[in-house]
Amino acid sequence: MTKEEQDFVAYWAANREGKKNWLKQLYVGLPLALVLVIGIFANLFSGWYGRAHMVMFRESGSLILVLVIAAVSIIGFLVVFSARHRWDLQEQRYRELLDRSPNQNQVS
Repeated sequence: MTKEEQDFVAYWAANREGKKNWLKQLYVGLPLALVLVIGIFANLFSGWYGRAHMVMFRESGSLILVLVIAAVSIIGFLVVFSARHRWDLQEQRYRELLDRSPNQNQVS
């Protein structure tokens, strides 16, 4: 293994359980989710399609509540999904390096 791979294995062995904590996962996915939701709301409230904008605010006052619930749901899903996905990728890399490590020592 290279020095970088050895450093990663040592780091991940020490920190893998801590990275699984839901509060730390929040920090990973929150920026992406907020950017996406802000973009959606900017597009929605920009008024680029006048008829839809007029119908949206004339028809129902509860639409804003639905949009807020949808935004919170999008943020929650993206935060959890991106953090778990990143953790799974790191865990897979860690396990592959561990599996590969003894084989290289036996061949050499």
